[in-house]
Amino acid sequence: MANDEFTKGDHVEWDSHGGKAVGRVEEKITEDTKAAGRTVRASKDDPQYRVVSDKSGNDAVHRPDSLRKHQD
Repeated sequence: MANDEFTKGDHVEWDSHGGKAVGRVEEKITEDTKAAGRTVRASKDDPQYRVVSDKSGNDAVHRPDSLRKHQD
């Protein structure tokens, strides 16, 4: 799924410390920036996605290959 493109509002899942986490994509990050409390290194060729957990409401940033579309 590394080639998947995600858009704002997509429901996604990822592996977390406690198992599987589920949330929504908030934005695609394509340049170095601060997000989710840390410095994020990203570019148009190597984007990352800011997601918000459905359970905790916390922000996280993930590379596209760590995200999967969630089956609602």
